[in-house]
Amino acid sequence: MSTTTNAAVEALPNTSSLSFHPKSPQTQPSASAVGLNGILENIEMKDRTVTTKTAAPSTASVSNTNAHRVRANIQFISLCYSLFLAGWNGGTTGPLLPRIQEVYHVGFAIVSLIFVFAYVGSMSGAFLNFAITDRLGFGKVMVLGSLFQTVSYCLEASALPFPGFVFGYAVNGVGAALQDAQANGFVASLKDNASAKMGMLHTAYGAGALASPLVATQFAQIDRWSFHYLVSLGISVTNMIALIAIFGLKSQDECLAQIGQAPQEQVTSQHSKFRQIFSLEAVHLLAFFILVYVGIEVTIGGWIVTYIIDVRGGGPSSGYISAGFFGGLTMGRVGLLWVNQKVGERRVLYIYAALAIGLELIIWFVPSLIGDAVAVSAVGILLGPIYPIVMNESSKILPHWLLTESIGWIAAFGQAGSALLPFMTGALASRVGIKSLQPLLVSMMSFMITLWWLVPASPRRVD
Repeated sequence: MSTTTNAAVEALPNTSSLSFHPKSPQTQPSASAVGLNGILENIEMKDRTVTTKTAAPSTASVSNTNAHRVRANIQFISLCYSLFLAGWNGGTTGPLLPRIQEVYHVGFAIVSLIFVFAYVGSMSGAFLNFAITDRLGFGKVMVLGSLFQTVSYCLEASALPFPGFVFGYAVNGVGAALQDAQANGFVASLKDNASAKMGMLHTAYGAGALASPLVATQFAQIDRWSFHYLVSLGISVTNMIALIAIFGLKSQDECLAQIGQAPQEQVTSQHSKFRQIFSLEAVHLLAFFILVYVGIEVTIGGWIVTYIIDVRGGGPSSGYISAGFFGGLTMGRVGLLWVNQKVGERRVLYIYAALAIGLELIIWFVPSLIGDAVAVSAVGILLGPIYPIVMNESSKILPHWLLTESIGWIAAFGQAGSALLPFMTGALASRVGIKSLQPLLVSMMSFMITLWWLVPASPRRVD
């Protein structure tokens, strides 16, 4: 038995030579090993073939990308239409203001209550946006804002007694603030060409502000002057229908998913978003900057007609000067994009503001009706790019997980400027006359430059 076992062991191959001397000439690969290697090589070749075939983009993925692009464009156009309505609303008041004073027999101080009520509405909308955005979501808040505006135009078109008429401006302020906040926050969160789209979004605002005075000037000269708000009502209703049809009352993440964009990264914190945002110094500086900027913009558009009529002796067609200002605003937001890119957005804002101050000094000291009209349009061109620039810079210096809510607050808070500064203008005009318009604008533009200098150029840490 022992002899048989020893013989069997001796008959086995030398395993030490196989394990430690694989290239030894005494060892040859067996037929089974060759067959196994061949099978493995065939499997690897098949894997390479499969990989090569799946690497090419499929027709389904290409069509899916195209569908996302089309959907993204439709969403963006809808937001532009909402901003068009905001601009239309902003450009309405200026040409109608002298007629409102005439119809209701009120002076500068009392008619300025329009702007006070609009301010109350805008500030209410800014805080309401914080309270309901997480609860209702982007789509519902946008539709709610459009509903507020629709109700306001019904009140204004009926030419109610003055208290009811100005209450309509408060309701409108809430709706405009909600939509402005949500639209700016949505576009700022886009991954594809957000800077260019922000400029185009506010070009739509300028287009609305350009078109509105052309229509309002005609209504200001007829008995049914308040029917201008029926035109506004029609735009508001179509805006609401478009928002419901396109965004479907969905949240922002759901709407972004429809265009193939992943939801924003969420960062957990022991503090609420409200506290995190209000702990950022940059948010407050940017909010006050936008408040002053929007106030300057609406003050020029709202009071320049009265200034031209009372100080420069203009006629009823002076309302077209307001259209010239907003036309310049629209042109500047598109035509100066290349200048922004070449000079740098942060640096070029100082240049635009300084040149605008120079033109305001010309309007102040050069008593020329035609010259003032041209200078007002030029001021519009220079002020035009500033709002999109601020929104783009905000997306660079604010934390990305707080970007939508932060920009929403900045935009909504800034909307209050559309009421505060025009009211200040009316209050001053009631004491010293509308000639106080230009000194106020120059001082506000100078203050705007100071605020921009204080805004940090780099992101700051959030606790």
